[in-house]
Amino acid sequence: MFEVKTNVIENNIFYKKTLIVKYRIEYPHIVFKGFNYNINKFNNFNQLNAMELKLYAEKDLYEDAKNVYDYNISNNIPFFPYELVYNYNITYNKKPIISLYFDQYIYSSGAHGSTVRTSQTWNLNTGMQISLSSLFNNNCCYVILILKEILHQIETQTENGTNFYFENYAKLVIENFNFDQFYLDNNTIAIYFQQYDIAPYSSGIPVFLIYMENLFN
Repeated sequence: MFEVKTNVIENNIFYKKTLIVKYRIEYPHIVFKGFNYNINKFNNFNQLNAMELKLYAEKDLYEDAKNVYDYNISNNIPFFPYELVYNYNITYNKKPIISLYFDQYIYSSGAHGSTVRTSQTWNLNTGMQISLSSLFNNNCCYVILILKEILHQIETQTENGTNFYFENYAKLVIENFNFDQFYLDNNTIAIYFQQYDIAPYSSGIPVFLIYMENLFN
């Protein structure tokens, strides 16, 4: 198991003595002794992502919030601070593999904010991220099998009333399936979709746990 610490970048940004943007960015850093090129690659990759988010919050979000603030104040409309929150969750950590997902929440006026999920699965013996197809030994049928399993899980959830999806979910699952949207979770592969891809906002980010042995039986 890799030892991972959380690095944090956070700030509150004011305009005309009013808080208009706040952000908190958490990102992983694998702790190790000596020099390890592949672990450095992982750490640098995630630090760079964090710094790009920091720049986005302090430039793009700030400029947008500033314009909205001026407009709202001049029209007697309440202003609510913009917010960016970025955090991660490690779902698999057994050397040499580490898998994790990141949720980026942004509120920029309106009724509620939105969350976008990304993920990474690394083999730190090679310093490369693992592709979904490689987990299935590049079996040409794996995508069809995954889609069938996802549709089966949706049908079960819909019948049980445990989750809600758009009526044309079958079409949307196929259209919005993304080969990069996965992570390892213990003995399963978690396939996820973004908010609104296949379900209403209230359903959150749909996640489907795929047991590989079930696909090929």
